[in-house]
Amino acid sequence: MLTDAAFTLGGTPTTWAELLGFLTGVLNVWLVARQRISNWPVGIVNVALLMLVFWTSGLYADAGLQILYVLLGLYGWWSWLYGGQHRTRLVVTGTSGAEWAALAISGLALTAALWLFLDRATDSTVPFPDAVTTALSLLATYGQTRKRWESWWIWIAADLIYIPLYAYKGLYLTAALYLIFLTLCVFGLRQWRAARTSPALVAA
Repeated sequence: MLTDAAFTLGGTPTTWAELLGFLTGVLNVWLVARQRISNWPVGIVNVALLMLVFWTSGLYADAGLQILYVLLGLYGWWSWLYGGQHRTRLVVTGTSGAEWAALAISGLALTAALWLFLDRATDSTVPFPDAVTTALSLLATYGQTRKRWESWWIWIAADLIYIPLYAYKGLYLTAALYLIFLTLCVFGLRQWRAARTSPALVAA
C-alpha cells in the first residue's frame, strides 16, 4: 500500500507515496526547467502521490491543491503544444504589468479565503503557511502553463516556506525534495530567462 512505511527517517516513517512523490517530483521539475513536454504527464502522477501524502498529514489545502494541479497539468500540456500564435508551441515570454496586477490580487484573495477556511473549518495546525504556499503554488503553476519566465521566482518564494513547513510536519523526505526543488528552480530560472530572447532554444 502507498501509505505503508518504506523506511524510517529521523524516527518518522516515510511512506511509499512520499518516496515515489520525491522521485517523480525531482524528475518533473528537471523536465520543466529543460522545457520538455513530458513534464506534464510526469507531474500529474507526482501530484496524485503528493495528494495522498498531504491529506494523511493534515495539510488539507495542499492536498486540495493537487486536484487543481491535475487540471492545470492537462491545460499546460495542451498550452505548450498549441497555445502559441496560430496554434503553435509556446515560447518563453515575460509577464506583463496587467498580469502581475491580476496575479497579486488573486494571490491575496486566495490566501485570505484559504486561511479563513482552514482556520475555521479544519483541524489544521498551520492554516496561514498552508494557505500562502497554496496560493503561491497556483500562481507559479499558471505562469508555467503560459511559459512566463518569472514564474520561477514565485516557485522560489513558495519553496522557501515549504521546506520548514514540511520539516515541522515531520515530512522530512518531502522537505528534502523541496530543497532540491529550490535548486532546480534556480536552474530553471536561468534557463528560461536565457530562452526568453532566443525562441530557438525552446526544446522540441
